[in-house]
Amino acid sequence: MINCLIVDDEPIARAGMKEHIKQVEFLNCVAECRSALEAKQWMQSKQIDLIFLDIQMPKLTGIDFVKNIQNPPLIVFTTAYPDYAVEGFELDILDYLLKPISFARFYKASVKAYDYLNLKNKYTLSGQEDYFFIKCNQKIEKIKVSDVLYIEGLSNYIQVHTLKRKYITYLTFKGVEEQLPPHLFIRIHKSFLVSINAIKTIDGNEVILENISLPISRSYKDEVLARISDKMLKRN
Repeated sequence: MINCLIVDDEPIARAGMKEHIKQVEFLNCVAECRSALEAKQWMQSKQIDLIFLDIQMPKLTGIDFVKNIQNPPLIVFTTAYPDYAVEGFELDILDYLLKPISFARFYKASVKAYDYLNLKNKYTLSGQEDYFFIKCNQKIEKIKVSDVLYIEGLSNYIQVHTLKRKYITYLTFKGVEEQLPPHLFIRIHKSFLVSINAIKTIDGNEVILENISLPISRSYKDEVLARISDKMLKRN
């Protein structure tokens, strides 16, 4: 079962969302909250896997709420405003539902959450494993860690670029980063996670992998240089 919260300051919206949840056998509504602050209290006392979160709420918006919690659960924004979609996906949310929310659209987002959590539980990597699995084109694909060049985050899905091909899967960039071996991958940009073994050259603000150049953002450059400094030969 997926434990979820409904967070919305509108009673009618909460009631509609609760009715949708009742019809999905793998969802368990832990609570319905009128504010983000109330949701935070529930998260401190219960294991929450998924939040259906309104954006425009008094005191603390849904976006500000996500920005200010560490290791958030899966987030699905539920809002009447399409304007925040880009900002939402930059926060690695799972999905973005526009009100009024049909059951079909709600169910699609719920299945996405189910698939993500199911694969995460089955195939979370340990430091010794040299492969992982992802769901791609209705199949479960096995990928060798050593074959991965880099991973690219694009709105609500990611692309895994390997030596031979590219895989597209509906996972969050942040979730994938947390599951991959941290000693083998390094974040160089908000949208790029690179295999350290695949790096050929670092030239200014670029990382070069084979014949591919990727940008190093200013906010990650110090971390990149720090990670490779212990592997640099030093003058005696």
